[in-house]
Amino acid sequence: MMGGRRGQLASSGLRPGWTTGACATAASTAAWEALLTGEFPDPVEVELPQGRRPAFALSVEALSEDSAMAGVTKDAGDDPDVTHAALVRATVVRGTSGAGVRISGGPGVGRVTLPGLPLQVGEPAINPMPRRMITENLEAVSARHGEATTDVEVEISIDNGAEIARHTWNPRIGIVDGLSVLGTTGVVVPYSCSAWIDSIRRGVDVARAAGLQHLVGCTGSTSERVATEFLQVPDLALLDMGDFAGAVLKYVSRHPVERLSLVGGFAKLSKLADGHLDLHSHRTSINTEYLAQLVSAAGGDGELHQRISESTMAMGALKMATAAGIPLGDLVASAARDHAVKVLRGAPVAVDVICIDRAGTIVGVSGP
Repeated sequence: MMGGRRGQLASSGLRPGWTTGACATAASTAAWEALLTGEFPDPVEVELPQGRRPAFALSVEALSEDSAMAGVTKDAGDDPDVTHAALVRATVVRGTSGAGVRISGGPGVGRVTLPGLPLQVGEPAINPMPRRMITENLEAVSARHGEATTDVEVEISIDNGAEIARHTWNPRIGIVDGLSVLGTTGVVVPYSCSAWIDSIRRGVDVARAAGLQHLVGCTGSTSERVATEFLQVPDLALLDMGDFAGAVLKYVSRHPVERLSLVGGFAKLSKLADGHLDLHSHRTSINTEYLAQLVSAAGGDGELHQRISESTMAMGALKMATAAGIPLGDLVASAARDHAVKVLRGAPVAVDVICIDRAGTIVGVSGP
């Protein structure tokens, strides 16, 4: 793939990529132009939001008398995106006069089964912005070739989409049988993890629409198991927040529920207690001096403070404090809860925190 202002986005040294929505737009545009002219533009240039005009190479194409199909292979750049290299296809046929652009989902595109998403139940999981990008680019093709109206039926499909979707949030938030066609700008910013954060938000929306008022942000699969067993919540209440505690808290502050539990590893939640909202090991570090200060405030002596501050592992600090009779796990849970409440900025949400070790044993609790 080539084009546009993409190079300007790479100042970080990481290569940006394109969303499934951008790929679907490019494939649709190429197929519609081929149906009108008999020739596929390759590469095909499209207009995306914010004035970007990238060009996409076609991976597959097929033209018959009454339909055209084009496919674009998604390039996620340097982002660790599970949909990287997925083949996004668009098949177009002329539609009924006056019907405009009608977009449907084919094999590999998910279907919405639960309320709360920006789509109606039963619709294909093609988000509003990709629909708009497809429509506007097809209308531009029609204008270039003298078509008075753009009456066209577009089917978006994704090769192996149902299999790839098993590794996404889609099954949990009620999108079945395939992937979502996403993207608000068309660009994937490396390690922005925008798709993950968007999934967190959609998880909140779907849970609230289902009437759930107790949600649980979990840092991983072990914490999900603990949440299910200890808190007795349904799967729909579980938010796979990973390292993005801030994303959960900020969205819930605007879309409140009665109760929010945060369940995660002691080390990660010690970062939240210390004021960090991104818990990733490459972006924030465990502050053992902070843990030592918590221990000292709870009555630990100077020798214990020094040993904990000089430790390299959070769990090592926890073991030393526990041996001295100081509940560092509860102290971290309490401090993490206090910081979470600050981020919620007065939203009427009761917060509790559960810290666990790697085996899933609860080592600290704070809250209701």
